[in-house]
Amino acid sequence: MTTEILRNMLYQSVGISASEGRLFEVDVIVLDEVHYLSDISRGTVWEETVIYCPKEVQLICLSATVANPDELAGWIGQIHGKTELVTSNRRPVPLTWHFSKKFALLPLLDGKGKKMNRKLRMSHVQNISSLKSEYYYVKGKRKLRTNKNEQGSRSSLDISKQVQLSKHEVTNMRRSQVPLIRDTLSQLWESGMLPAIWFIFSRRGCDAAVEYLEDCRLLHDCEASEVELELRRFRMQYPDAIRENAVKGLLRGVAAHHAGCLPLWKSFIEELFQRGLVKVVFATETLAAGINMPARTAVISSLSKRIDAGRQLLTPNNLFQMAGRAGRRGIDTVGHSVLVQSTYEGPEECCDVIFAGLEPLTSQFTASYGMVLNLLAGSKVTHNHKESGDIKAKRSGRTLDEARKLVEQSFGNYVGSNVMVAAKEELERIQKEIQYLSSEITDEFIDRKCREELSEEHYTEISLLQNKLKEEKKIRNELKKRMELERMAAWKTRLKEFESGHLPFICLQYKDKDSVHHTIPAVFIGSLSSFDDQKIVSMLEDDSTGPGRQEVESVDSGEQLHYPSYYVALSSDNGWYLFTEKWIKTVYQTGLPAVPSVEGGPLPRETLKQLLLREDMMWDKIAKSEHGSLLCMDGSLDTWSWSLNVPVLDSLSEDDEVERFSQEHQSAVESHKKQRRKVSQLKKTIRSTKGFREFQKIIDMRNFTKEKIERLEARSRRLTRRIMQIEPTGWKEFLQISKVIQEARVLDVNTQVIYPLGETAAAIRGENELWLAMVLRNKVLLDLKPSQLAAVCGSLVSEGIKLRPWKNSSYVYEPSSVVIGVINYLEEQRNSLLDLQEKHGVKIPCEIDTQFAGMVEAWASGLTWREIMMDSAMDDGDLARLLRRTMDLLAQIPKLPDIDPVLQKNAQIACSVMDRVPLSELAG
Repeated sequence: MTTEILRNMLYQSVGISASEGRLFEVDVIVLDEVHYLSDISRGTVWEETVIYCPKEVQLICLSATVANPDELAGWIGQIHGKTELVTSNRRPVPLTWHFSKKFALLPLLDGKGKKMNRKLRMSHVQNISSLKSEYYYVKGKRKLRTNKNEQGSRSSLDISKQVQLSKHEVTNMRRSQVPLIRDTLSQLWESGMLPAIWFIFSRRGCDAAVEYLEDCRLLHDCEASEVELELRRFRMQYPDAIRENAVKGLLRGVAAHHAGCLPLWKSFIEELFQRGLVKVVFATETLAAGINMPARTAVISSLSKRIDAGRQLLTPNNLFQMAGRAGRRGIDTVGHSVLVQSTYEGPEECCDVIFAGLEPLTSQFTASYGMVLNLLAGSKVTHNHKESGDIKAKRSGRTLDEARKLVEQSFGNYVGSNVMVAAKEELERIQKEIQYLSSEITDEFIDRKCREELSEEHYTEISLLQNKLKEEKKIRNELKKRMELERMAAWKTRLKEFESGHLPFICLQYKDKDSVHHTIPAVFIGSLSSFDDQKIVSMLEDDSTGPGRQEVESVDSGEQLHYPSYYVALSSDNGWYLFTEKWIKTVYQTGLPAVPSVEGGPLPRETLKQLLLREDMMWDKIAKSEHGSLLCMDGSLDTWSWSLNVPVLDSLSEDDEVERFSQEHQSAVESHKKQRRKVSQLKKTIRSTKGFREFQKIIDMRNFTKEKIERLEARSRRLTRRIMQIEPTGWKEFLQISKVIQEARVLDVNTQVIYPLGETAAAIRGENELWLAMVLRNKVLLDLKPSQLAAVCGSLVSEGIKLRPWKNSSYVYEPSSVVIGVINYLEEQRNSLLDLQEKHGVKIPCEIDTQFAGMVEAWASGLTWREIMMDSAMDDGDLARLLRRTMDLLAQIPKLPDIDPVLQKNAQIACSVMDRVPLSELAG
């Protein structure tokens, strides 16, 4: 039984005892290969099975590749009941690691199995190479090069001197050590390590390896005759299932096993391999999981495989899963795992992966339409009056709170809660340390420390100077603020002159969070107060420095200087900017002339103001200060041509700059410079005191403590964000899906009443149950013939099926015009569902694709396998997988509630026609 079927049975048993549910008389459920819980596509189903399983039913979970069994056992114990963890490191057949190079097969590990064999080290390879270079040949005889001064002796120290190799040299050295398939096969044959499963990470590579070894005979005459006999029987029984290009290699004892082969052919290869009639099977990594096909040796051709983004290193779990195929219980005394030298990896990388340890199981739990509907569904809209009261009681739906308790029992939430506890404990510890360290940088603490470390005379002298320095720094800061305010006041006065007439060019400036200085060339439009519309003003109401919100006063007399005002400009990169006088660097005399683009039209300033008011006012704050913020917003296509007329800053002359310095500003600048010199002189006086060295040590320690506090505060902020991000796994998606089914009238979340569409979706097995239900309930399918219905169903389940570019032809059957019309009609409904999903943040795919619908229609119409696959661009295994998926969906239709009987009958007919050799499950 598959885990999916078991999960669907358990949906009806949630919250009731096993004797009352569908697991009557079931005492034990065995979940073999429970590490599938980490599988992206199937992990949710495995977790649901554990969560929904009645507590009276015993669970036995088995796996050889779980790095965190204590967490898994703790989770099962928490949600299911008392759980005992049984672990064992003993392997029924011990496993040894080997490494294949061009000229030798060597042990990968040392005698203790704790580190790499020293003969495989790069330094050892260098020594061998250098020793070889010491020989020369005379008349075909090898002679040793000797130095006369060394008297025929050679120091071992000289041999061990190694030169650091470049990456290119290491690659070349590795390339020279890469063995051919024949080389490694010869090593296995001579060492008595056959039969072997040889993992190559591509279908094409597996087939090429078989063709490459067609001339290598691995079978005795009797074995070859037996294979020939079995092949003849198989051909007579399943003529269409024969893989003709693999027959020659099979008669020599080699075969390929991958997803591109028909299931019947793969079963045939497995049977011959188990009988010892196939010595080497070249397989992709999919064979490492779920198939009982052990061998004496497992060969891993490469430690990495090619993906779209480059090459990806195998995880320890992947490696051990493949290596675990080595060693046949009751036949072999030891299993062999052989890693092969490649251009990309050597023995060092192999050992790194082996010693890295297994990766822990991680939860892949996520909500689906089927999950939400089955957990929430209560009474039906279409009541069945014949149902008993007990059945109706069992059908009472769950509230969101009740569903949440089930969803939050996921493995991810269990691990997350432990992470949450650990994060909170760490955060508490950090905050206590920050509090303690903060007490060591206060003025009182520093003063007490100075009294302890300095003599009374030195302390008094430095203390007086420090107090005076503090007062002078305060005055300096006040003068700096006064200087900035006078600068802003000067700009305010000058900008009033440009509220009418031409539009001057300006330069804005600011520093980002990384203290990088930015300058922005722009054209000045006017002050914010000149806009009659309140739309642009309203977004500044929450800004503390918005218009009229802050009154700035002079330092000395309390005389009011000005309110910071906001202005508008359009930059050369087509961006709108809102800014105060704080952010102005330069204003230029030159600018855009105040001339309308057409006679009698509006002036440029008015045109730009109108264009701004059309925007959505989605402003981003890129800098802020006590004197106002700097805000930015992207312009539109209408403002693009205006922005192109803003010149680059280098083309503007300094002579064009507006004189911005008022007398008050000049005076404030001079006062600030004078005070800075005074502070600097006072610092020199302090450094010249006799007790300064000890005092500086105390100050350095305070600065070091401040830096430590900053690091701890940064760590505290990261932990706080992490804690806020940790939320129940799957519950967010559950709520998002519940909003979709509520709006689509699938189920009323408040009353738990399920509608007919929801009944159908709840009973379907598929990736997007709601989409499948919407299609199957559509009346447009009722007019289709069985073969056409099969084609439409095939278009819903073709995800992951691809054309093979290396095939000789790119031919596939085209679907009929009727099928194409129906699929195009359904595409409109699909777009509506996708829009609804996007509205609520649901990202479940809605598949429909015509590319392979014609192949399904041809098979359902009665064409033979040979006719369909002739010159086809598809692999046999891909087409078989697509047809099996289609048959699975068709087989569900007669069992689904509230489906039209005509559609159910056509689905039965189509499924019956399609279920024939070489696809029939009964075959073989």
